[in-house]
Amino acid sequence: MLLEIDGGHAGIRFSACHFIPMHDKCSRLHGHSYIMRLRLEGDVGDNGMVMDFVDLKKALRGFVDEYDHMTLLPGKSKEVRITQADDSVEVLTCGKRYVFPKGDVKILPVAVTTAEEMARLFTRMLLERVPFPRNVRSVSVGIDEERGQTAWHTEDLA
Repeated sequence: MLLEIDGGHAGIRFSACHFIPMHDKCSRLHGHSYIMRLRLEGDVGDNGMVMDFVDLKKALRGFVDEYDHMTLLPGKSKEVRITQADDSVEVLTCGKRYVFPKGDVKILPVAVTTAEEMARLFTRMLLERVPFPRNVRSVSVGIDEERGQTAWHTEDLA
């Protein structure tokens, strides 16, 4: 059985800015209104559910709260140099220099802050934070950068 949460309808969305080094257009700092989506594949358990929607939405909203209105930086990029001071974060990339207040930045353990990499990161983080029952076979997280543009990552739990 497939269980799905559409963050667009469930209000599971966040706004953030990022850039993609070495990309013609997206190397400039820009923002998105991201929507998170979730799909679980599994068997219906003894309680009549694959998993409780309430628990899943609570976990997804935790991500939204953590990433909303932040600047997302790629902490593992070869093209981006990030230096942290007491109250600021300096970023050097592609001949540009940005300085952000430290509290406005999330440094992600990715090489590039694409929707694809964020879908992979959020899927793995969700698996660390949420105890999935044994009847769940796979967990997939989708990240919309724009309506109609969704990157999905799936982890099999078997």
